[in-house]
Amino acid sequence: MPDLLRLSWYGHGMERLPGQRLRLEVVLKRPHGSLNPAGFRYEDWLFRKGYRATGSIRSVKVDRDVGCFVHCQYRKLHRLLHQWTIEQFGGARHFPLVSSLLIGHRGHMEQKHWDVLKATGTIHLVAISGLHLGLIALGAGFLCRRLLLTFPAQIVSDSSRRWFAFLAVILCGLVYALAAGFTVPTQRALVMVVAGGWLVLMSRQAPVWHVFLAALAAVLVLDPFAPLDQGFWLSFAAVATLITVFSSRLAGTGWLRGLVLAQLAVFGGLWPILEILGQGQPLAGLLANLVAIPWVSLVVMPVLVAGGLLAAVVPGAAQLFLPIFDLTLGVLWQLLMWLAQWQAPDIRAGVPELFGWALLSVAVLCMPFAMFRLVAVLSAVFWLVYPAPSSERNSYVAVPVVRVWDVGQGLSVLVRHGREVLVYDTGPAVPDVFSAVESTLLPNLAAEGIKRIDTLVISHADSDHAGGISELSRNVSVGRVIAGEPAAVRQQVGELPVQACKQAEERLGGLVLEFWQSEGAQEGNDASCVLRIYHPDSGTEWLLPGDITEPVEAEYLAYMAGREDVQVPSTRVLVAPHHGSKTSSSEPWVRVLRPDRVIYTAGYRHRYGHPHPTVTARYAGVGAVPLNTACSGSVEMTVVDKKLALKEMRHGSSFWIGGSGLARDQCKIP
Repeated sequence: MPDLLRLSWYGHGMERLPGQRLRLEVVLKRPHGSLNPAGFRYEDWLFRKGYRATGSIRSVKVDRDVGCFVHCQYRKLHRLLHQWTIEQFGGARHFPLVSSLLIGHRGHMEQKHWDVLKATGTIHLVAISGLHLGLIALGAGFLCRRLLLTFPAQIVSDSSRRWFAFLAVILCGLVYALAAGFTVPTQRALVMVVAGGWLVLMSRQAPVWHVFLAALAAVLVLDPFAPLDQGFWLSFAAVATLITVFSSRLAGTGWLRGLVLAQLAVFGGLWPILEILGQGQPLAGLLANLVAIPWVSLVVMPVLVAGGLLAAVVPGAAQLFLPIFDLTLGVLWQLLMWLAQWQAPDIRAGVPELFGWALLSVAVLCMPFAMFRLVAVLSAVFWLVYPAPSSERNSYVAVPVVRVWDVGQGLSVLVRHGREVLVYDTGPAVPDVFSAVESTLLPNLAAEGIKRIDTLVISHADSDHAGGISELSRNVSVGRVIAGEPAAVRQQVGELPVQACKQAEERLGGLVLEFWQSEGAQEGNDASCVLRIYHPDSGTEWLLPGDITEPVEAEYLAYMAGREDVQVPSTRVLVAPHHGSKTSSSEPWVRVLRPDRVIYTAGYRHRYGHPHPTVTARYAGVGAVPLNTACSGSVEMTVVDKKLALKEMRHGSSFWIGGSGLARDQCKIP
């Protein structure tokens, strides 16, 4: 049994469970998530959090005989701390921010909070990190040394002062880290603070880069997989940027100049890393962080910590601090909301821009001429504020590419050749919970250099095929939309032109596109827009039938049989209709098409049980090689030397994804 499980429970009375010792009946499964070249990977997240299995709870029984050891006791105490925080400060107007900054509990944050923080690039302010722990450690060390300086050197030597200050840094940092939930980022920040405190307080002559490398080494020794966290790269990059700037000729006196310089340096230093990680850097974030970071550091955190400590020892003190909390956080929040309304674009760039930015940064730091540095800085600021008009030109691919993305129980396919791009379906979405567009399509389109979708085909309006259309149209330029159910799709895409699917033949680069829809079906699965993709040079065919059922399959076969201009493909790849449901893939359909490859786009251990064993047996009977995105991850197909080349994403994946005994290794197509 794994030490740590991630379980879902959909029963009632959940609010009474924390702090209880329970006996559970659960159904477990191996960790599994969508696997695509870019975007969020659930399996990576589970591995970093230490979860070795997931599952659902079938029954819950309180059992006080179950042992409650160190971790359990800590969670009980943290739950009590959370309840105490609600009792003391729950009346604060900005209590969600109070809870996030004081004890690291972000459960009270609403979507409106996250929208503002994301738009202003300030999410890091409510995630307990090196900034918060560093402030606690700095305050503890400063107060301890000031207190000890009141004693004569004969009583407390300078060496003893440093020791006491270092112990104060460790103790206060540890207490705050425990109060904040002791998450992996918090643990990493604590290690960095302790390592830095040791070298700074115990060895005054230690070069600053030695401190940096010691903290880096300590983090990697204690947590070798820390580089899997984006926060690891951002944290150390920010520190390295500040060290580089303030140890160079640019460093000067004056707190205001230092404050502005530090924020500009971190903004510029982290921007290339954020681009590599596929995250946008909002221009509003430059102004927001320029004010928010010092305000949180010098005003908000001292007030919150002082209020929390006094409320713990002086009854009724919390009520005195509530107006102060609301005042300090209110000023911050009003600024962030104002900046969030500013329609400033994200700063996006490709490799040439990143390379140019790196050269400019080196020049600013190393060139001895003050005037040149001034001109370079002003040029960078001008470029940020007035960027060149962005081009909607896609990156170029010399060979046809058809990629079936892994979106779970749903469908989304990318088709491209040259600079032209077609997307067939957008995968599933659950409002305010999950969207394949956000987690898969947008990051993968950006990673492939795609800025414009020439044709977006929505086979039909079911949520597992048409989820997140409006989000996609807001973030990527779309030329036109072809839909099997155009009326339902028009409601989601605003002003974009939506065409009804009808029999037509078009070109996309060197590919021939053939659209077809049943004449008798107006809605539902049978209204799916069928797309046939043919590559004349290689004779390769891809068939995307949506969710059509057996009667429409027969209608399509009759239509194709009546055509005299259709060439028999040398290789046929079929995306199984309706994810391999037993209502589709009839025996005549399979016998006539006889695909060389059949791809099932089904969810891992999904309740619908796709693909159905009867269906898989039919395709196996005609020699079709089966693939399931639940097992393979995304499937990329290209044409090389007039032959189909196919690549499954699971091959070459990390050992915690494709290793022996794990979900994808054990995944079998029935």
